[in-house]
Amino acid sequence: MAAELHVELVAADRNVWSGEATLVVARTTSGDIGVMPGHQPLLGVLESGPVTIRTSDGGTVVAAVHGGFISFADNKLSLLAEIAELADEIDVQRAERALERAKSDTDGGAERRAEVRLRAVAAP
Repeated sequence: MAAELHVELVAADRNVWSGEATLVVARTTSGDIGVMPGHQPLLGVLESGPVTIRTSDGGTVVAAVHGGFISFADNKLSLLAEIAELADEIDVQRAERALERAKSDTDGGAERRAEVRLRAVAAP
């Protein structure tokens, strides 16, 4: 079994992150899933939520992902997201303001996106 897998996190408008990892955790319509090297092939639908990538060098990359697909085969994991932002790209104050606006406007989709962004920033 290989010790790492190749990961591509791609949003509709850009390549968000690419590299080698030992573990990726994402939320699918079937629940949270962890993918490690040698995992069974899979294809799933991503739910909005944080994606955590444990990199081969021992680091952690966290992204807020809003919808899309996850695919794994031949030790290559693709996360194809409608929208994705790395946690360190997220402006916390702006996300908090967006969450408050969404709550007052009763916009469930905007509220969910703001909550996911804040959870991604708070992830370890």
